[in-house]
Amino acid sequence: MSNTTSRRDFLGTTVHLAGAAILVPAVHATSDETLKVGLIGCGGRGTGAAEQALRADPNTKLVAMGDMFPDRLQSSLNQLKSEGAIAKQVDVKPEQCFVGFDAYRQVINSGVDVVLLTAPPGFRPMHLRAAVEAGKHVFCEKPMAVDAPGVRSVIESCQLGRKKNLAIVAGFCYRYEKAKRETMKRVHAGEVGEIIALQCTYNAGALWNRPRQPGWDDMTAQLRNWPYYTWLSGDHIVEQACHSIDKMAWAMKDEPPLKANGMGGRQSRIEEEFGHIFDHHAVVYEWKNGVKLFHQCRQQKGCKLDVSDYVMGTLGTADIMQHRITGKNRWVHRKIRGDRAENMYQNEHDELFASIRSGKPINDGDWMAQSTLMAIMGRMATYTGQEITWEMAMNSKEDLSPAKYEFGPLPTPPVARPGITRFF
Repeated sequence: MSNTTSRRDFLGTTVHLAGAAILVPAVHATSDETLKVGLIGCGGRGTGAAEQALRADPNTKLVAMGDMFPDRLQSSLNQLKSEGAIAKQVDVKPEQCFVGFDAYRQVINSGVDVVLLTAPPGFRPMHLRAAVEAGKHVFCEKPMAVDAPGVRSVIESCQLGRKKNLAIVAGFCYRYEKAKRETMKRVHAGEVGEIIALQCTYNAGALWNRPRQPGWDDMTAQLRNWPYYTWLSGDHIVEQACHSIDKMAWAMKDEPPLKANGMGGRQSRIEEEFGHIFDHHAVVYEWKNGVKLFHQCRQQKGCKLDVSDYVMGTLGTADIMQHRITGKNRWVHRKIRGDRAENMYQNEHDELFASIRSGKPINDGDWMAQSTLMAIMGRMATYTGQEITWEMAMNSKEDLSPAKYEFGPLPTPPVARPGITRFF
């Protein structure tokens, strides 16, 4: 993809290719074969994912890295080389370090077997499509897209990945935490009775911000501060609070909600350096059986922090984050003495690489795309002030991507105004 290709052109081409794709065989490695890993997106999350991938399997090597900026790539590489337990598995030569808009393609085409997609979410659909078409196994950080066209592309890519027998593991890490799996298993077994309501909260504090430097053009400034622009992050309800929304979708056995309505705005984070996203959202989702999810999220400095999820039923309530059930079937998850501390981020990669080795690859495609769309649907409701149905969200024509991927001028969109901002 050149620096002047539009995402519309890219997705249009790849959708056509998916219809007539050549099925590149997936890697099925025996336990003593080395799996070569490539990292796309070298920020903090990407660096962590690379470390976890190498810890997951002793016969893995990190051999290629790609990022938009060389300083980010070098910082990540230096950190990984300093991790004693995995340092010997870091084998990234200078010629395997790629920078710029086309870095993802260069990583994918560098001879790797597995790619870690951890760039800003706005790039995820095109990165996933390119990886799947090239026959690579994928770790795909959440969320999977920032708009409906991106979600539809992800769905197609995951379907193609299934045909190619590729692993696609989602970065919705709570689904890989064993204590939460046990809690949700009990919810699905009816220990809280029939579900009557759900509540989830992701109230966080302030995020990092990188002051604009002399010489930065608009594109550079936005990429350096990607959480504050919807084309890159989807707003914090999509980028961060999607974790909570995903857990509630899981509780509902991934049946999509019927509709959503909500409110939100921008009260305390109003300066120009914070882009155009909201700093709070409140959304009510409703399923066809009448069950409602009450969701709120906030990123405001100096406010009470709260990350919690509750499933309320006719027999009791499940506290998902605390792994306990109150009511008729009281239960609390107890760690077995001597167990090592569980790391859900590590579990994702342990299961990803085990599935590749076994020849039975995990494909999280269906639910990871739906959870992403649920979060996008919530943003649509808060930005427009309108009721948004699942069909409206899935079929939305709103494409948040810039007309071209190139450095230079890139105006910041206006802040959404509920009741005035239109649904597309």
